Amino acid sequence: MPLEVTPFDPSHPDFVGLASGIALAAPLAPDTARAIDEAMNQYAVLVFRGQPLTQDEQLAFARALGPLDLGFKRVARPHARLAYQELADISNVDESGQIADRAHRRIVGNLANQLWHSDSSFQQPSARYSMLHAVVVPEWGGATEFADMRAAWDALPARDKQDLEGLHAEHYALYSRFLLGDTDYNEDQRNALPPVQWPVVRTHAGSGRRHLFIGAHATHVVEQTVAEGRMLLMDLLEHATQRAFVYSHEWQPGDLVIWDNRCTLHRGRRHDLSARRELRRATTLDIDAADAFVEEPVRGAA
Repeated sequence: MPLEVTPFDPSHPDFVGLASGIALAAPLAPDTARAIDEAMNQYAVLVFRGQPLTQDEQLAFARALGPLDLGFKRVARPHARLAYQELADISNVDESGQIADRAHRRIVGNLANQLWHSDSSFQQPSARYSMLHAVVVPEWGGATEFADMRAAWDALPARDKQDLEGLHAEHYALYSRFLLGDTDYNEDQRNALPPVQWPVVRTHAGSGRRHLFIGAHATHVVEQTVAEGRMLLMDLLEHATQRAFVYSHEWQPGDLVIWDNRCTLHRGRRHDLSARRELRRATTLDIDAADAFVEEPVRGAA
């Protein structure tokens, strides 16, 4: 069957699609990968239900959509539970398979994920698609919210749109960690991913729509004083994450959600840290297919 996508919420026909018709565990044909790209250009977020995946199957699916990103692991590559470094362990489980202590570094990372952000906006190239797969979910909490930066831009007053043109924000990998008091990084780690600058307003390559590009990794606005720029970024974030622009995904085991980091923000929500929660994420780089290169998966310490 071909890919089928319907609006998850009919009141928002261009944001979040419920996808079906294909088996994610099977090899992804090139025409199906193109169909996913086309659907992502419209919806920015796709939800697949009831498709449990092994690590190998999830990684193969992700690689069919583009070269993979290591993201924050370039700063600190911890001893991993998962078989591949290209899979991010979004869990509260330690290397022994037990619920991690609240002081464990992974828990700090999970808490940082509760800030509105775009994956790997702190690097060049940044991320294109993130694919998060649910393995074990807690009884309450732990939803993931997505905000549509295209709709947020569309809703801005004309004066605000004019003022934002030509502005750039600096993004830095450790900025959000510092906000949470996580400062224990050596000089090499602090310099592993130097800050990058991105326009505050960008044009989405796939759809041609204008959108905001902000989030928790944005430190300041280059063309303004630090104080003025940070106030502007906070105001934009408050505007862009209004309920009218946000979809909240309540996870079920076997869900896989794909989102476009170029034109969405996302955040995890609070849950019981003593209840097991296991999700795995693969992320592709924002590189055109013509520029993509083939690389072997990097085995981690399972």
